[in-house]
Amino acid sequence: MNTREKILEAVLKNQPATMALPDIAAFGGDNSNLPEKYIQVFNSIGGTALLVDSMDAIINFVQANFEVSKRLVTTLPELTVIAEQVSATVDPHHYENIELAIIRGDFGVAENGAIWLTESLMGQRIIPYICQHLAVIIHAQDIVPTLHEAYDRIGLADTGFSGFISGPSKTADIEQALVLGAHGPLTMTVFIIK
Repeated sequence: MNTREKILEAVLKNQPATMALPDIAAFGGDNSNLPEKYIQVFNSIGGTALLVDSMDAIINFVQANFEVSKRLVTTLPELTVIAEQVSATVDPHHYENIELAIIRGDFGVAENGAIWLTESLMGQRIIPYICQHLAVIIHAQDIVPTLHEAYDRIGLADTGFSGFISGPSKTADIEQALVLGAHGPLTMTVFIIK
């Protein structure tokens, strides 16, 4: 037995007794007015969140607020009237010049304005990070109050690549100057369908 194996064996023999996880029920959030709370928080961190009635309202907003003459992509077949459909089988480099990406999110978190995105909804895992502007669509009933409920909802799901995104990309660590779009989109819009 070599030294590494001896150390690992000693670690295994000296494990602490298992304990039950703490009860976190006290940390649960208030479920009232979640879309309004989400909108308030998301707008305060530099994003734009809107309550909409339909995909038509989203199409109208996009046409009025984005340069539709540039490249728009979407993972939603309902929006291919204004944007090109993202393909998971195309080389990711094909998406290097996206002006606006419109994708669906799994759910939102009211306390911090985050959206949980899984690879299956991104089309290509690079899409939410390489575009100039990002728009994400969620349903009002898919907003949870806090990250405690969010992690409870995620559970042990095997989603592959996934993560939370909250607002446009920004950093202020270079000479304390705020830079937008440093690591991702310049703007982020969330459409909450009633």
